[in-house]
Amino acid sequence: MRHNETPEGRSVRLLRVGEQVRHVLSELLARGEVHDDTLQSHLVSVTEVRMSPDLRHATVFVKPLLGQDEDVVLKALRTNTAFLQREVAQRVRTKYAAKLKFLLDESFDEGSHIDRLLRSDHVAQDLGEE
Repeated sequence: MRHNETPEGRSVRLLRVGEQVRHVLSELLARGEVHDDTLQSHLVSVTEVRMSPDLRHATVFVKPLLGQDEDVVLKALRTNTAFLQREVAQRVRTKYAAKLKFLLDESFDEGSHIDRLLRSDHVAQDLGEE
């Protein structure tokens, strides 16, 4: 492992820039700076931003509050991608303006599914009384 990599294999620089992009996008959405009725009526969490090694592409994972209207919110974000890219480029100083790609964050759904499986009666009978 190199001295500038995390145990997961991603460089510290990629993580730092991704976190800066996440903060900028979260701030834009929280303050309602995106002039879109859908985005202003929904609370959207930006859970993670993964940068490509050349910092030219950013995959943005989002989750609307309570998972409501996920497809509508995702479509609104994709419609306003140009504005969001421009704002990120102005606020995060990098050599190139990153292209944003919005995806739904499925990790919460997967986590709750695993939790339900672990709490099911079928698994509980194997654990016995301790």
